[in-house]
Amino acid sequence: MPYENLEFSTASPVLSWANHSLTADETKMAKNVASLPFVFKHVALMPDVHLGKGALVGSVIATKEAIIPAAVGVDIGCGMSAIKTPFNGNQLEGKLKKIRLEIEAAIPTGFSENKEVEKAVTNWQNWSEFKDLHPGVQDLEGKAMRQMGSLGGGNHFIEVCLDTENQVWLMLHSGSRGIGNILAQCHINTAKQLAKMAGNKLPDPDLAYFVAGTAEFQAYWHDLQWAQNYARVNRDVMMARFKRIVEKHLAGGKATKPLLQVNCHHNYAEKEVHFDQDVYVTRKGAVRAQTDDYGIIPGSMGTKSFIVKGKGSANSFCSCSHGAGRLMSRTKAKNIYTLDDLIEQTAGVECRKDEGVLDEIPGAYKPIDEVMKNQADLVEVVATLKQVLCVKG
Repeated sequence: MPYENLEFSTASPVLSWANHSLTADETKMAKNVASLPFVFKHVALMPDVHLGKGALVGSVIATKEAIIPAAVGVDIGCGMSAIKTPFNGNQLEGKLKKIRLEIEAAIPTGFSENKEVEKAVTNWQNWSEFKDLHPGVQDLEGKAMRQMGSLGGGNHFIEVCLDTENQVWLMLHSGSRGIGNILAQCHINTAKQLAKMAGNKLPDPDLAYFVAGTAEFQAYWHDLQWAQNYARVNRDVMMARFKRIVEKHLAGGKATKPLLQVNCHHNYAEKEVHFDQDVYVTRKGAVRAQTDDYGIIPGSMGTKSFIVKGKGSANSFCSCSHGAGRLMSRTKAKNIYTLDDLIEQTAGVECRKDEGVLDEIPGAYKPIDEVMKNQADLVEVVATLKQVLCVKG
Protein backbone atom coordinates (compact mmCIF):
# COMPACT_ATOMS: atom_id res chain seq x y z
CA MET A 1 0.00 0.00 0.00
CA PRO A 2 1.39 3.42 -0.92
CA TYR A 3 -0.46 4.99 2.03
CA GLU A 4 -1.74 3.87 5.41
CA ASN A 5 -5.27 4.36 6.66
CA LEU A 6 -4.65 5.48 10.25
CA GLU A 7 -6.99 3.77 12.68
CA PHE A 8 -8.68 6.83 14.19
CA SER A 9 -12.29 6.83 15.33
CA THR A 10 -12.94 10.18 13.67
CA ALA A 11 -15.78 11.36 11.42
CA SER A 12 -13.40 11.26 8.43
CA PRO A 13 -10.53 8.79 7.91
CA VAL A 14 -6.89 9.95 7.83
CA LEU A 15 -4.67 8.57 5.04
CA SER A 16 -0.93 8.93 5.63
CA TRP A 17 1.94 8.72 3.14
CA ALA A 18 4.49 9.09 5.96
CA ASN A 19 6.23 5.83 6.84
CA HIS A 20 6.67 6.82 10.48
CA SER A 21 4.30 6.90 13.43
CA LEU A 22 2.92 10.29 14.38
CA THR A 23 3.85 11.72 17.79
CA ALA A 24 1.08 12.16 20.37
CA ASP A 25 0.77 15.88 19.49
CA GLU A 26 0.71 15.15 15.74
CA THR A 27 -1.92 12.43 16.24
CA LYS A 28 -4.09 14.84 18.24
CA MET A 29 -3.80 17.48 15.50
CA ALA A 30 -4.73 14.98 12.77
CA LYS A 31 -7.71 13.72 14.80
CA ASN A 32 -8.90 17.28 15.51
CA VAL A 33 -9.09 18.10 11.80
CA ALA A 34 -10.61 14.73 10.83
CA SER A 35 -13.38 15.21 13.41
CA LEU A 36 -14.73 18.39 11.78
CA PRO A 37 -18.16 17.79 10.18
CA PHE A 38 -17.42 19.59 6.90
CA VAL A 39 -14.25 17.63 5.99
CA PHE A 40 -14.82 15.84 2.67
CA LYS A 41 -13.90 12.13 2.24
CA HIS A 42 -10.69 12.03 4.31
CA VAL A 43 -7.61 14.01 5.40
CA ALA A 44 -4.41 13.22 3.44
CA LEU A 45 -1.03 13.48 5.18
CA MET A 46 2.06 13.87 3.01
CA PRO A 47 5.41 12.10 3.73
CA ASP A 48 6.97 15.28 5.18
CA VAL A 49 4.15 15.79 7.73
CA HIS A 50 5.00 17.58 11.00
CA LEU A 51 3.44 19.84 13.66
CA GLY A 52 1.82 23.08 12.58
CA LYS A 53 -0.78 25.44 14.00
CA GLY A 54 -4.28 23.98 14.13
CA ALA A 55 -3.48 21.52 11.33
CA LEU A 56 -0.35 19.54 10.51
CA VAL A 57 2.10 20.97 8.00
CA GLY A 58 1.99 18.48 5.14
CA SER A 59 -1.77 17.97 5.27
CA VAL A 60 -4.34 18.22 2.50
CA ILE A 61 -7.85 19.07 3.70
CA ALA A 62 -10.80 19.04 1.32
CA THR A 63 -13.90 20.72 2.74
CA LYS A 64 -17.53 21.25 1.74
CA GLU A 65 -19.08 24.68 2.35
CA ALA A 66 -16.41 25.84 4.83
CA ILE A 67 -12.77 26.89 5.09
CA ILE A 68 -10.32 27.10 8.01
CA PRO A 69 -8.07 30.20 7.67
CA ALA A 70 -5.47 28.97 10.19
CA ALA A 71 -5.13 25.71 8.22
CA VAL A 72 -4.09 27.74 5.17
CA GLY A 73 -1.70 29.54 7.52
CA VAL A 74 -0.13 32.97 7.74
CA ASP A 75 2.31 32.72 4.81
CA ILE A 76 -0.47 32.69 2.23
CA GLY A 77 0.73 31.51 -1.18
CA CYS A 78 4.15 30.47 0.05
CA GLY A 79 5.75 28.35 -2.62
CA MET A 80 8.58 27.70 -5.04
CA SER A 81 9.83 28.94 -8.38
CA ALA A 82 12.48 27.30 -10.58
CA ILE A 83 13.90 27.78 -14.05
CA LYS A 84 16.18 25.54 -16.08
CA THR A 85 18.79 27.72 -17.78
CA PRO A 86 20.83 26.99 -20.92
CA PHE A 87 24.04 27.28 -18.85
CA ASN A 88 26.47 24.52 -17.93
CA GLY A 89 27.90 24.03 -14.43
CA ASN A 90 31.47 24.54 -15.68
CA GLN A 91 30.60 28.18 -16.45
CA LEU A 92 30.11 28.82 -12.72
CA GLU A 93 33.72 28.08 -11.82
CA GLY A 94 35.24 30.81 -9.65
CA LYS A 95 32.07 32.95 -9.86
CA LEU A 96 29.84 31.60 -7.09
CA LYS A 97 30.89 33.97 -4.30
CA LYS A 98 30.48 37.04 -6.52
CA ILE A 99 27.06 35.82 -7.64
CA ARG A 100 25.99 35.19 -4.03
CA LEU A 101 27.09 38.66 -2.86
CA GLU A 102 25.23 40.30 -5.76
CA ILE A 103 22.05 38.33 -5.00
CA GLU A 104 22.27 39.39 -1.34
CA ALA A 105 22.71 43.03 -2.44
CA ALA A 106 19.87 42.93 -5.00
CA ILE A 107 17.20 40.92 -3.16
CA PRO A 108 16.25 42.00 0.39
CA THR A 109 16.05 39.21 2.98
CA GLY A 110 14.58 38.92 6.49
CA PHE A 111 12.45 41.96 7.39
CA SER A 112 14.17 44.15 4.76
CA GLU A 113 12.36 45.68 1.80
CA ASN A 114 13.32 47.29 -1.51
CA LYS A 115 14.39 50.92 -1.30
CA GLU A 116 12.82 51.63 -4.68
CA VAL A 117 9.74 50.10 -6.31
CA GLU A 118 10.45 48.83 -9.82
CA LYS A 119 8.11 49.09 -12.82
CA ALA A 120 7.29 45.37 -12.82
CA VAL A 121 5.80 45.91 -9.33
CA THR A 122 3.89 49.18 -9.89
CA ASN A 123 2.43 47.73 -13.13
CA TRP A 124 0.83 44.77 -11.30
CA GLN A 125 -2.90 45.03 -12.08
CA ASN A 126 -4.11 43.75 -8.71
CA TRP A 127 -3.05 46.91 -6.83
CA SER A 128 -6.41 48.34 -7.96
CA GLU A 129 -8.09 45.80 -5.61
CA PHE A 130 -6.08 46.87 -2.56
CA LYS A 131 -8.85 49.16 -1.32
CA ASP A 132 -11.17 46.09 -1.15
CA LEU A 133 -8.87 44.15 1.19
CA HIS A 134 -9.45 43.86 4.98
CA PRO A 135 -9.50 47.27 6.78
CA GLY A 136 -6.62 46.01 8.95
CA VAL A 137 -4.14 46.34 6.04
CA GLN A 138 -5.28 49.61 4.48
CA ASP A 139 -2.20 51.51 5.73
CA LEU A 140 0.18 48.87 4.27
CA GLU A 141 -0.05 49.38 0.51
CA GLY A 142 3.29 51.22 0.31
CA LYS A 143 5.00 48.56 2.40
CA ALA A 144 3.46 45.75 0.32
CA MET A 145 4.80 47.43 -2.83
CA ARG A 146 8.31 47.77 -1.36
CA GLN A 147 8.27 44.15 -0.14
CA MET A 148 7.28 42.68 -3.49
CA GLY A 149 10.53 41.23 -4.82
CA SER A 150 11.90 40.44 -1.35
CA LEU A 151 12.64 37.01 0.13
CA GLY A 152 11.59 37.14 3.79
CA GLY A 153 13.15 34.99 6.52
CA GLY A 154 13.07 31.52 8.05
CA ASN A 155 13.30 28.71 5.53
CA HIS A 156 12.94 30.99 2.50
CA PHE A 157 15.91 30.74 0.15
CA ILE A 158 17.46 31.43 -3.25
CA GLU A 159 19.64 28.73 -4.82
CA VAL A 160 21.77 28.00 -7.86
CA CYS A 161 21.59 24.25 -8.50
CA LEU A 162 23.02 21.70 -10.91
CA ASP A 163 21.07 18.75 -12.27
CA THR A 164 22.52 15.32 -13.07
CA GLU A 165 23.39 16.56 -16.59
CA ASN A 166 25.39 19.48 -15.07
CA GLN A 167 22.76 21.97 -16.27
CA VAL A 168 22.29 25.15 -14.16
CA TRP A 169 18.92 25.72 -12.47
CA LEU A 170 17.77 28.80 -10.52
CA MET A 171 15.38 28.15 -7.66
CA LEU A 172 13.72 30.18 -4.90
CA HIS A 173 11.22 29.78 -2.06
CA SER A 174 9.05 32.63 -0.75
CA GLY A 175 5.48 33.76 -0.11
CA SER A 176 3.23 36.79 0.37
CA ARG A 177 5.52 38.59 2.83
CA GLY A 178 4.12 40.89 5.56
CA ILE A 179 0.90 41.70 3.74
CA GLY A 180 -0.13 38.02 3.48
CA ASN A 181 0.76 37.44 7.13
CA ILE A 182 -1.34 40.36 8.43
CA LEU A 183 -4.29 39.55 6.14
CA ALA A 184 -4.25 35.96 7.45
CA GLN A 185 -4.10 37.10 11.08
CA CYS A 186 -7.00 39.54 10.61
CA HIS A 187 -9.23 36.78 9.21
CA ILE A 188 -8.10 34.14 11.73
CA ASN A 189 -9.09 36.55 14.53
CA THR A 190 -12.50 37.12 12.92
CA ALA A 191 -13.07 33.34 12.63
CA LYS A 192 -12.15 32.86 16.31
CA GLN A 193 -14.51 35.66 17.40
CA LEU A 194 -17.36 34.14 15.36
CA ALA A 195 -16.74 30.72 16.91
CA LYS A 196 -16.81 32.27 20.38
CA MET A 197 -20.04 34.16 19.71
CA ALA A 198 -21.69 31.04 18.27
CA GLY A 199 -20.51 28.96 21.22
CA ASN A 200 -18.86 26.50 18.83
CA LYS A 201 -17.05 23.78 20.75
CA LEU A 202 -13.98 23.29 18.56
CA PRO A 203 -11.29 20.70 19.34
CA ASP A 204 -8.73 23.52 18.87
CA PRO A 205 -9.41 27.31 18.68
CA ASP A 206 -7.13 27.41 15.61
CA LEU A 207 -9.71 25.35 13.71
CA ALA A 208 -12.21 28.23 13.69
CA TYR A 209 -13.80 28.35 10.24
CA PHE A 210 -15.93 30.41 7.87
CA VAL A 211 -19.11 29.02 6.31
CA ALA A 212 -19.60 29.45 2.56
CA GLY A 213 -22.23 32.04 1.64
CA THR A 214 -21.45 34.33 4.59
CA ALA A 215 -19.93 37.80 4.21
CA GLU A 216 -16.93 36.70 6.31
CA PHE A 217 -16.25 33.74 4.01
CA GLN A 218 -16.47 35.97 0.93
CA ALA A 219 -14.11 38.56 2.43
CA TYR A 220 -11.55 35.90 3.37
CA TRP A 221 -11.77 34.12 0.01
CA HIS A 222 -11.25 37.42 -1.85
CA ASP A 223 -8.22 38.38 0.27
CA LEU A 224 -6.80 34.85 0.06
CA GLN A 225 -6.85 34.88 -3.75
CA TRP A 226 -5.29 38.36 -3.80
CA ALA A 227 -2.46 37.29 -1.44
CA GLN A 228 -1.86 34.08 -3.42
CA ASN A 229 -1.47 36.13 -6.60
CA TYR A 230 0.84 38.55 -4.76
CA ALA A 231 3.03 35.61 -3.65
CA ARG A 232 3.31 34.25 -7.21
CA VAL A 233 4.26 37.67 -8.63
CA ASN A 234 6.70 38.22 -5.73
CA ARG A 235 8.55 35.07 -6.86
CA ASP A 236 8.46 36.22 -10.50
CA VAL A 237 9.97 39.63 -9.63
CA MET A 238 12.79 38.02 -7.61
CA MET A 239 13.43 35.37 -10.25
CA ALA A 240 13.79 38.01 -12.99
CA ARG A 241 16.35 39.88 -10.85
CA PHE A 242 18.16 36.65 -9.94
CA LYS A 243 18.26 35.57 -13.62
CA ARG A 244 19.77 38.91 -14.69
CA ILE A 245 22.58 38.53 -12.11
CA VAL A 246 23.43 35.02 -13.32
CA GLU A 247 23.24 36.14 -16.98
CA LYS A 248 25.63 39.01 -16.23
CA HIS A 249 28.25 36.50 -15.02
CA LEU A 250 27.59 33.65 -17.45
CA ALA A 251 26.33 35.33 -20.64
CA GLY A 252 27.85 38.81 -20.52
CA GLY A 253 24.45 40.28 -19.63
CA LYS A 254 22.66 38.76 -22.62
CA ALA A 255 19.08 37.65 -21.83
CA THR A 256 18.45 33.92 -22.23
CA LYS A 257 15.29 31.85 -22.63
CA PRO A 258 14.50 29.37 -19.81
CA LEU A 259 14.27 25.74 -20.94
CA LEU A 260 11.61 25.06 -18.28
CA GLN A 261 9.78 27.28 -15.79
CA VAL A 262 7.82 26.15 -12.71
CA ASN A 263 6.03 28.37 -10.15
CA CYS A 264 3.87 26.56 -7.57
CA HIS A 265 2.21 27.35 -4.23
CA HIS A 266 2.42 25.02 -1.24
CA ASN A 267 0.41 26.98 1.40
CA TYR A 268 -2.91 27.85 -0.16
CA ALA A 269 -6.53 26.96 -0.92
CA GLU A 270 -8.39 26.59 -4.22
CA LYS A 271 -11.78 25.43 -5.47
CA GLU A 272 -11.31 22.08 -7.20
CA VAL A 273 -13.29 19.01 -8.28
CA HIS A 274 -12.47 15.73 -6.50
CA PHE A 275 -14.50 12.52 -6.55
CA ASP A 276 -16.96 14.41 -8.82
CA GLN A 277 -17.67 17.01 -6.12
CA ASP A 278 -16.87 20.73 -5.94
CA VAL A 279 -14.70 21.21 -2.84
CA TYR A 280 -12.33 23.70 -1.26
CA VAL A 281 -8.87 22.13 -1.08
CA THR A 282 -6.45 23.49 1.51
CA ARG A 283 -2.86 22.41 0.97
CA LYS A 284 -0.91 23.27 4.12
CA GLY A 285 2.65 22.43 3.12
CA ALA A 286 1.67 20.41 0.03
CA VAL A 287 1.96 20.89 -3.73
CA ARG A 288 -0.72 20.24 -6.33
CA ALA A 289 0.19 17.14 -8.35
CA GLN A 290 -2.54 16.66 -10.93
CA THR A 291 -1.52 14.61 -13.97
CA ASP A 292 1.38 16.42 -15.68
CA ASP A 293 1.44 19.31 -13.14
CA TYR A 294 5.05 20.37 -12.58
CA GLY A 295 6.07 20.78 -8.95
CA ILE A 296 9.17 21.53 -6.88
CA ILE A 297 10.17 19.53 -3.79
CA PRO A 298 13.25 21.01 -2.11
CA GLY A 299 15.46 19.21 0.40
CA SER A 300 17.56 21.12 2.93
CA MET A 301 20.41 23.50 2.07
CA GLY A 302 22.98 20.69 1.92
CA THR A 303 21.06 17.91 0.19
CA LYS A 304 19.03 17.53 -3.02
CA SER A 305 15.87 18.98 -4.52
CA PHE A 306 13.49 17.56 -7.11
CA ILE A 307 11.49 18.85 -10.05
CA VAL A 308 8.50 16.52 -10.34
CA LYS A 309 5.46 15.82 -12.48
CA GLY A 310 2.16 14.86 -10.84
CA LYS A 311 0.48 11.49 -11.29
CA GLY A 312 -3.01 12.73 -10.36
CA SER A 313 -3.54 10.45 -7.35
CA ALA A 314 -7.21 10.73 -6.32
CA ASN A 315 -6.67 9.71 -2.68
CA SER A 316 -4.09 12.45 -2.09
CA PHE A 317 -6.47 14.98 -3.70
CA CYS A 318 -3.80 15.22 -6.44
CA SER A 319 -1.09 16.42 -4.02
CA CYS A 320 2.48 15.68 -2.97
CA SER A 321 4.90 16.86 -0.27
CA HIS A 322 6.35 20.38 -0.30
CA GLY A 323 9.85 19.48 0.89
CA ALA A 324 11.75 17.31 3.31
CA GLY A 325 9.84 18.58 6.35
CA ARG A 326 11.41 19.52 9.66
CA LEU A 327 12.69 16.77 11.93
CA MET A 328 13.10 19.14 14.86
CA SER A 329 12.19 22.67 15.92
CA ARG A 330 14.46 25.64 15.23
CA THR A 331 15.27 25.96 18.95
CA LYS A 332 16.19 22.27 19.22
CA ALA A 333 18.41 22.51 16.11
CA LYS A 334 20.30 25.46 17.65
CA ASN A 335 20.77 23.51 20.90
CA ILE A 336 21.92 20.28 19.27
CA TYR A 337 24.15 21.49 16.43
CA THR A 338 27.29 23.64 16.37
CA LEU A 339 28.77 25.94 13.76
CA ASP A 340 31.28 23.19 12.90
CA ASP A 341 28.36 20.86 12.14
CA LEU A 342 26.86 23.48 9.82
CA ILE A 343 30.18 23.94 7.98
CA GLU A 344 30.50 20.16 7.59
CA GLN A 345 26.91 19.62 6.44
CA THR A 346 27.04 22.44 3.85
CA ALA A 347 30.44 21.46 2.41
CA GLY A 348 30.62 22.35 -1.28
CA VAL A 349 27.78 24.89 -1.05
CA GLU A 350 28.53 28.62 -1.37
CA CYS A 351 26.42 30.01 1.48
CA ARG A 352 26.51 31.83 4.80
CA LYS A 353 28.13 29.65 7.44
CA ASP A 354 27.30 31.48 10.66
CA GLU A 355 25.07 30.99 13.70
CA GLY A 356 22.30 33.08 12.14
CA VAL A 357 21.40 30.14 9.86
CA LEU A 358 22.15 27.29 12.30
CA ASP A 359 18.41 26.50 12.64
CA GLU A 360 18.37 25.71 8.90
CA ILE A 361 21.15 23.07 9.14
CA PRO A 362 20.43 20.02 6.92
CA GLY A 363 20.35 17.75 10.01
CA ALA A 364 17.19 19.55 11.22
CA TYR A 365 15.27 18.13 8.24
CA LYS A 366 13.95 14.69 7.32
CA PRO A 367 16.00 12.70 4.75
CA ILE A 368 14.64 13.87 1.37
CA ASP A 369 15.32 10.50 -0.34
CA GLU A 370 13.00 8.78 2.13
CA VAL A 371 10.31 11.42 1.61
CA MET A 372 10.54 10.90 -2.17
CA LYS A 373 10.38 7.10 -1.85
CA ASN A 374 7.13 7.41 0.12
CA GLN A 375 5.40 9.36 -2.66
CA ALA A 376 6.44 7.40 -5.73
CA ASP A 377 2.72 6.89 -6.41
CA LEU A 378 2.08 10.65 -6.29
CA VAL A 379 4.83 12.06 -8.53
CA GLU A 380 7.54 11.11 -11.00
CA VAL A 381 10.95 12.80 -10.80
CA VAL A 382 11.78 14.96 -13.82
CA ALA A 383 15.11 16.36 -12.54
CA THR A 384 17.30 15.85 -9.47
CA LEU A 385 19.09 19.03 -8.38
CA LYS A 386 22.00 19.67 -6.02
CA GLN A 387 22.60 23.22 -4.84
CA VAL A 388 26.00 24.87 -5.25
CA LEU A 389 24.93 28.27 -3.91
CA CYS A 390 22.33 29.14 -1.27
CA VAL A 391 21.11 32.50 0.06
CA LYS A 392 18.93 32.14 3.18
CA GLY A 393 16.26 34.56 4.30
